[in-house]
Amino acid sequence: MRGSMQDMPVAVEMQGVRIQQADWSDMTVSLERFPAGLDTAPIFRGLPDDRCQCPHWGYIVSGRVRLVYADHEEVVAAGDAYYLAPGHTTVFEEDTVVVEFSPRGEYAATMEVAGRNAAQVMGA
Repeated sequence: MRGSMQDMPVAVEMQGVRIQQADWSDMTVSLERFPAGLDTAPIFRGLPDDRCQCPHWGYIVSGRVRLVYADHEEVVAAGDAYYLAPGHTTVFEEDTVVVEFSPRGEYAATMEVAGRNAAQVMGA
């Protein structure tokens, strides 16, 4: 299997956010772009602890992201591979491009809530 920014289906496109994704077996692979200054906390309201409960593995192609957990923060930047444990939100400190892999079922459940919230918060 393969996917690229030229041919992977677009799942989300609003206010500088572009998420292209496909399901590969039991994983969802995403090619994502986020604008500097975006704080994802509002889109996770309604999930346990108002935080994303899906784990993610990925690579930062460009940019810088602050990962916010209840008890600590981490920063990942261009060239870093990462693991996001359940219970996080993110703040994009720079325009950022990532490649991310998530368990399909957990991702779909999270995005159902996040999608509704994003439509309200971002006016999509």
